[in-house]
Amino acid sequence: MRQPAHGGNLAWAAALAGCPPDAILDFSASISPLGPPNSAIAAILSQIGNLKHYPDPNYSELRLALSHFHQLPPEWILPGNGSAELLTLIGRELAQLAATILITPAFGDYYRTLAAYNAKVLECPLSLVTGHWSLVLSQAVGTASRREVLVNDKGQRTKDKGLLLNNPHNPTGKLFSRESILPYLEQYALVVVDEAFMDFVPPNEEQSLIPVVQEYANLVVLRSLTKFYSLPGLRLGYAIAHPDCLAKWQLWRDPWPVNTLAAAAAIAALQDTEFQQQTWAWLPPARNQLFQGLAEIPGLQPHASAANFLLVESQKSTSQLQQQLLKHHQILIRDCLSFQELGDRFFRVAVREEFDNQRLLTALSGE
Repeated sequence: MRQPAHGGNLAWAAALAGCPPDAILDFSASISPLGPPNSAIAAILSQIGNLKHYPDPNYSELRLALSHFHQLPPEWILPGNGSAELLTLIGRELAQLAATILITPAFGDYYRTLAAYNAKVLECPLSLVTGHWSLVLSQAVGTASRREVLVNDKGQRTKDKGLLLNNPHNPTGKLFSRESILPYLEQYALVVVDEAFMDFVPPNEEQSLIPVVQEYANLVVLRSLTKFYSLPGLRLGYAIAHPDCLAKWQLWRDPWPVNTLAAAAAIAALQDTEFQQQTWAWLPPARNQLFQGLAEIPGLQPHASAANFLLVESQKSTSQLQQQLLKHHQILIRDCLSFQELGDRFFRVAVREEFDNQRLLTALSGE
């Protein structure tokens, strides 16, 4: 079976480990271990009888729930079949520009959607300085010797190009400040910020660009409801952007992209403040426990993260380590071979509950 490009491929892992898929302890997919919320499950059950009807093509109730959640007019929000579907629409939009600057290492689906429409990609690597990742586009792409001139030394605008990045960044877990991204909204024709993991950042620390989206017609913010609420099987995300842009994308896609059960679960989850508070209380100590444990294992260096995962640098081959953990412990970690800049010396692990985290640490200590 082919090596997966994404985390969470339990069928591949089980075949390698020689066990049933449900026996695998999965650290490869960055999904909250606390969900799905009971409120979302109850909402799904309540809608079983409505499966005989088509969903509302405008998703009025879902968009209204999202508008209340983000304090935005509903017409600024477009639900989708996971943020992956919306990313595909964005790829078509970006392909109409001269080029798209992609912050690397980058989520593999960004390459997929840009390649699907033959978009020109200009890679801009994050810099790793004294163990910390930083986003400094003006320095990274300020001269012709760095692939192409994107923003020159005089700060001239690149209104024929787009910019695609995620925040918190995957796979490093780096949280960029809102202020560090805002200047690029003045420099690029289209700025797409994928905030799939922003929900994990407590409200007093989060750096979302959603509060300023109405000020910039060239800003698109992507959100996912599947990671924070542990609902990846339902496939639900949404885009926040200017209504004219969203209306155009609506014409490009198939009808009814969001099913009835997913819409109901999302509405309930958004209103579940108890689950949200529980997650924000759980993550920091659990992440710290995992970070400290990894740091104590010789040959491993975890990187600080604002998300629900950790990027770990290893002195050993991480693809070999991945296979050893599967065969000996039925534990799946995410290798970083799909991130060309990282290669076989990094792996990524989701933060799980204390018992599971300790099981991983014990297994790694033995390898």
